Amino acid sequence: MTQIDFYTNVADKLVTACRIVAKAYGLEHRVVIFCADAERAQHIDRLLWSTPPTGFVPHCTASSPLASLTPVIIDHRGDEPVHDELLLNLRDEWPAFFSRFERLIEIVSMEDEDRQRARERYKFYRDRGYEIRTHDLRTTA
Repeated sequence: MTQIDFYTNVADKLVTACRIVAKAYGLEHRVVIFCADAERAQHIDRLLWSTPPTGFVPHCTASSPLASLTPVIIDHRGDEPVHDELLLNLRDEWPAFFSRFERLIEIVSMEDEDRQRARERYKFYRDRGYEIRTHDLRTTA
């Protein structure tokens, strides 16, 4: 069953996403970053070029011919993920294919609207029997 982690009280979702991805890459995990649209996917792509500041996280889009060889995939379509290890969801809704992944990460900002949408996703996962871990990043900053 998919392990689900919610990271809450995040000041900047995209910066936090890049930090989590960099850490996962350092641990040799394969990651799919699932974005809401092409614009957000491009923003994540730009951020990953400088996260971490002294390193590099190899990444590409899901449509790239190198996708099957690249550890971090940026996707906004969700057609057919190239692997099933770690899914980082940056959409407002739950990904229809999340259960094929070993782990799902949800990032929740401090904005009321984002928190409400995250509560809906949390309830969706919980009501289906998934165990959910929550990490409050405000208390660890």
